[in-house]
Amino acid sequence: MNPKIAIGTPIVTIVFLIGLIARFPGMSGNAAKGTDSGASAARSPAPNSTPVLVELFTSEGCSSCPPADALLRRLGRTQPVRNADVIVLEEHVDYWDRLGWKDPFSSEAVTARQTEYGDAFGGSQVYTPQMVVDGHAEFVGSSEGETLRAIGSASEIPKPAVHLKWAEGGMLAIAVDPLTSSKPGEVSQVYLAVTENMLRSDVRQGENAGRELDHDGVVRTLTAVGKVGAGSTGFSSTVAISAEHDWNRSNLRAVVFVQEQHSRRVVAVDAIPFPAN
Repeated sequence: MNPKIAIGTPIVTIVFLIGLIARFPGMSGNAAKGTDSGASAARSPAPNSTPVLVELFTSEGCSSCPPADALLRRLGRTQPVRNADVIVLEEHVDYWDRLGWKDPFSSEAVTARQTEYGDAFGGSQVYTPQMVVDGHAEFVGSSEGETLRAIGSASEIPKPAVHLKWAEGGMLAIAVDPLTSSKPGEVSQVYLAVTENMLRSDVRQGENAGRELDHDGVVRTLTAVGKVGAGSTGFSSTVAISAEHDWNRSNLRAVVFVQEQHSRRVVAVDAIPFPAN
């Protein structure tokens, strides 16, 4: 967006209920309390899948955004594209904050990042919800068909491996294999994002007033940690990461991705859950 017979006998009742259970095998006693439309059974990506970075620019102040948020959650949880390891970033812009509801996850830095994408996509106007796949395909974020097609195409392009390992003292060791697919002279930026899953907001004002919104992959921090050139020996570094007291460590992940500065193409990406403590 720019600025959804009564049953007469016990025997018939039992038959009726059995039919319902057969039709909806996932239902349980908790279903009567409401279901989370954005959540699905977790599924791991297939072995040797190509990691694909899916970014969603969104806002809790935007009434068109909740379906896109739910789509992003399904992508990360169900891994629906064969041979793709979908890694999601939900990035909340701040330009909706003045229109009735201040998004608690919004940041000026995310807005700046989306603006950079707008320039890279030929000066196109920024909007929400906007999906960006591997830095080079963009479209309306609630379009599931376009999203799946873009992820499928991106999964066919090999990427150098990103190796992530936790060390003592909250340090994350990062190693990126040589960028063999980058054009000569292209310089890429190595980014580290801390994301959090299973976040919920009770929106009280704005276009989504009265709704409870659920989020996965919310970007808590996004930091540039180094640069790497095409044809180099790759990249390695050890970075200190800390979590704020109100973040749930069990829902945090570190996402490292390498992005060409000129084309904005994401050429490598991987993620790792936070250690328990």
